[in-house]
Amino acid sequence: MKKVIMAFVSMLCLTSCGSLFKYTSYNTSLVSVESPADAKVKYGETKIVTTIGEDGVSRYSYEDDYINIIWYIGSKQLNFVLTNKSDYSIKLPWDDMAYVNENGSTMRVIHSGIKLIDRNAAQAVSVVPKNATLADILIPSNNIYFVSGQYGGWREKYLFPQYSTPEAANASPAIGKTVRVIFPIIIQDIQNEYVFEFSVDSATIK
Repeated sequence: MKKVIMAFVSMLCLTSCGSLFKYTSYNTSLVSVESPADAKVKYGETKIVTTIGEDGVSRYSYEDDYINIIWYIGSKQLNFVLTNKSDYSIKLPWDDMAYVNENGSTMRVIHSGIKLIDRNAAQAVSVVPKNATLADILIPSNNIYFVSGQYGGWREKYLFPQYSTPEAANASPAIGKTVRVIFPIIIQDIQNEYVFEFSVDSATIK
């Protein structure tokens, strides 16, 4: 468990630490999870839990009989820690996952280990053995772009609009809308689709 927490803290630092510039930070909430159609029969009881750590960061946990997943929405990436509670290995078909932004646009995603330049390339399926945990990230491929010049390179856009003043941030059109993550998992060769829906509650300048 200690290793899982350390991995999760490392992801937070990658996505939220080290910036010398102010940015618009959005507060989100996990409002619903659409699990496979037979969840009440096959997946047992489900629950959503929100926790706020000592760092002030909100994390959202969803759990059923097969998985436990903890989400943290970063400025440019979606971070998660997935634990396989089942008696079988589960597979993550990355190319079937998607991010639906606040405007309703559906985007392909890439995960950790994929170079930004390869944002459109096929991704191998990951396997999570029973009782094992995977810490990873999702980056919408449409948010990846290239900057030319001496100090250029591949970059990621922010998930939500950025502003320079608190007044502008508070008036962001993203506030009050929702985003979704289409997150299929394969159990015993059957693909089961989860849909995690997050509301965009407020924004602040950091």
